[in-house]
Amino acid sequence: MMILSGDPPRSRVLTLLLVVIILALAATPFLFPGAKALNVAAKICVFAALVASYDLLLGYTGSVSFAHTMFYGIGSYAIAIALYGMGPNWAAVATGIVVGLPLAALLALAIGLFSLRVAAIFFAMITLAVASAFQVLASQLSWLTGGEDGRSFQLPELLRPGTVLISKNLFGFEINGRTLTFYLVFAISALMILALLRVVNSPFGRVLQAIRENRFRAEALGFRTVFHLTYANCLAALVAAGAGILNALWLRYAGPDTSLSFSIMLDILLMVVIGGMGTIYGAIIGATIFILAQNYLQSLMGVASKAASEAGLPLLPGLLHPDRWLLWLGLLFIASVYFFPTGVVGRLRNGGSDKSTGASH
Repeated sequence: MMILSGDPPRSRVLTLLLVVIILALAATPFLFPGAKALNVAAKICVFAALVASYDLLLGYTGSVSFAHTMFYGIGSYAIAIALYGMGPNWAAVATGIVVGLPLAALLALAIGLFSLRVAAIFFAMITLAVASAFQVLASQLSWLTGGEDGRSFQLPELLRPGTVLISKNLFGFEINGRTLTFYLVFAISALMILALLRVVNSPFGRVLQAIRENRFRAEALGFRTVFHLTYANCLAALVAAGAGILNALWLRYAGPDTSLSFSIMLDILLMVVIGGMGTIYGAIIGATIFILAQNYLQSLMGVASKAASEAGLPLLPGLLHPDRWLLWLGLLFIASVYFFPTGVVGRLRNGGSDKSTGASH
């Protein structure tokens, strides 16, 4: 269990659920034909890593940050600007990574050093202000970022959909550049999640949990809490920027709506709560549930509404109308919080009881 840092899922149901999700994601290009299924699978991979990085802050340190989408956007814009300006080559990809990741880490370091010394509410307010300022700046610098239109770009030839790596005549299915891009997103997202799992199970991660439980007691024991919180902020920013790079590579686009929107921050918070705070595995569960509901709930409601109408049932066709999918998504979220106060993973790990007070990994 070294790959899981000695922290395997402690429930058979949770283990089975994670195995099913991972296998389904890995087999998506072959099991679920069509662009939509592949887009949904790629989004789950990206957001699983993004949510796990945010949970490192919220679940393991108790710090509420609203600047996480800023780091995500930095990664997206760095790779987009590099590929747009330098052309579709691997040197541009390397440049975007080399610029984007350190820039996100440096901004996280600056925010941490100047704001993590104060109370948690002030840290949240500072991160909200910085993220809002960055979003405005990205929209105004149209010569660099493309403004509200964003930046579209081409990928290196190996990652383009037109590049056929394995012909359909050989195995019965085709593997092209788009498929390779998906597996690149899948593999790097998995590596980032495993790296975060290692962090939270290290002595450093234990200190973060001690700070979350009682910061003054941790300081009394000799731990430099500002250093640990700032370091955690930088690690979370690096993973968030990495997720942003993957998202931009998959979409071949970076813009305010896909990289910096505050709605993305709200989605991240919802996924953390659904999966369970203080659990890296919960990021995978939360991202999967939320994104599947976001993409398929409306279609399912349309089918249900039509069936109820044909059956002559009163009220149900209107209640299940596809235009009301946001209402049902909100009810699903409220129900998950009510029935699973510690998140889905917390519920499964506690054997159906939510009486656990400690955070799980």
